[in-house]
Amino acid sequence: MLYCRSQPFKICNICIVDEDFDSVSVSQGCLICLVLALGWALASYVRNREIKIMRRKMKEGNSLAFLSHDINDLEHSKQANLPRVTVVMPLKGFGEHNLHNWRSQITSLYGGPIEFFFVVDSVEDPAYCAVNSLISDFKDEIDAKVIVAGPSTTCSQKIHNQLVGVEKMHKDSKYVLFLDDDVRLHPGSIGALTVEMEKRPEIFIQTGYPLDLPSGTLGSYCIYEYHMPCSMGFATGGQTFFLWGGCMMMHADDFRNDNYGVVSGLKDGGYSDDMTLAAIAGAHKKLITSPPVAVFPHPLASDLTFSRYWNYLRKQTFVLESYTTKVNWIMNRALFTVHCYLSWGFVAPFFMSSIHIAAAFCNYSNGKSPEITSCGDTYCHVG
Repeated sequence: MLYCRSQPFKICNICIVDEDFDSVSVSQGCLICLVLALGWALASYVRNREIKIMRRKMKEGNSLAFLSHDINDLEHSKQANLPRVTVVMPLKGFGEHNLHNWRSQITSLYGGPIEFFFVVDSVEDPAYCAVNSLISDFKDEIDAKVIVAGPSTTCSQKIHNQLVGVEKMHKDSKYVLFLDDDVRLHPGSIGALTVEMEKRPEIFIQTGYPLDLPSGTLGSYCIYEYHMPCSMGFATGGQTFFLWGGCMMMHADDFRNDNYGVVSGLKDGGYSDDMTLAAIAGAHKKLITSPPVAVFPHPLASDLTFSRYWNYLRKQTFVLESYTTKVNWIMNRALFTVHCYLSWGFVAPFFMSSIHIAAAFCNYSNGKSPEITSCGDTYCHVG
């Protein structure tokens, strides 16, 4: 049987594309893999550098280096002078790991004054009773309360909950920290974020990123795979253009005074908190940073199915349809286009390889040994 290059190959009733396209696809896949490898290597370098500093400080006698590189900063006199922080946690539903996550958030070792607001839309939310029970376990040890925000009418429910929490914050709060219910904090996370804000007042937002821990289901591994390439944008150890809504520390006065249109931008039609704030930061040339210690363990649910992952992916895609300015719209479109191209460019070589393997298996099962012969300006496949 003869197959010429001028026509698509057909082997065992499987139609495959021309070899030129195949080689381009493989080359693109290799390039994408190389970029991913370099990005993850850089991320690993940034994290390992911070770990080495901690280990060196511990050898020098600072056994609490995981909280502060300078043990003198942990003295009571300095801790008492730390600024007040308000932590706002918008809640919806009650998941498998939520209770553990909430406990890690309110048991922070931050030495300054701090208050925690758990915000739900109604008392019917399953999170309402669960978080009230958690707070009662600590009684007077922490300053925490549950706030019922009511239904949203002008923005997403999450943003509405956040803004209601901000309205209730203490008048002396200098910083506000927004946390999702799936964030599992390190005891020193809030302190590390606050210290960095104090060192660099020009920072507009500090953010971090979750380290997904798959539960073993297909859906959990799919989300893990989706988040891993995105994590490279947060592994700079400093300035970044990306923002994760699960952890955002900002200046409280930016909300009190609606600086840069922060409140109005979120309240008037805001759907995604992080995309809206990132657009505002970009429009006003404000600084977003991601410190190397802002990596949070994120155990994924054991019942996370592929359909739930697909629904999550659809929501992430819809987020890119929301924008605040024309420039933001163009950036979102560009991000969506690049994401699609890189995703399919990474998958296509595996798809092409599976076709090659299937074709080779068909030839092998038929007892044929493929040969290549020349046919003038084309080549032919003889099987």
